[in-house]
Amino acid sequence: MEQSLDLNTFVKTLTDKGYNGYFQTESAYAGKLKDSISDFLEACKNGTDKPLNADSFSLRTYIEWNGEEKPKTECYMRVQYEDGNFDVQKMNIERTDRYGQSMKKSELTNLTTGSVPTTKEALSKVLDTPKEQLAPKKRGFRM
Repeated sequence: MEQSLDLNTFVKTLTDKGYNGYFQTESAYAGKLKDSISDFLEACKNGTDKPLNADSFSLRTYIEWNGEEKPKTECYMRVQYEDGNFDVQKMNIERTDRYGQSMKKSELTNLTTGSVPTTKEALSKVLDTPKEQLAPKKRGFRM
């Protein structure tokens, strides 16, 4: 791990980058980032749950949500956890239509928590930017 952060610093870093919504840790434990991770770690400590991978867990959140009828963008992060320190390893960003069909995906690997893009940068990786519109030519007769 190049840059391991304790829970409070990890949460502050991601929150400053715009990841301030609700999360799911290992597809459960919904809540704000710190609460979600804390609940998951507490369940692991009690023996009621365990991570799918021994040294990491997943975080999932929406970085764009405009309702059920609109396209949405979801962010999935693989977070390495070792001795109370956290570091993002990779990130998948996926834009889906209202029916859940994938419209565009982006995968970022070899990340650290410091190199995680802001939510706006992550969103721009999967949004189709409109091409420059040319003014329509007037059609008609010239004299």
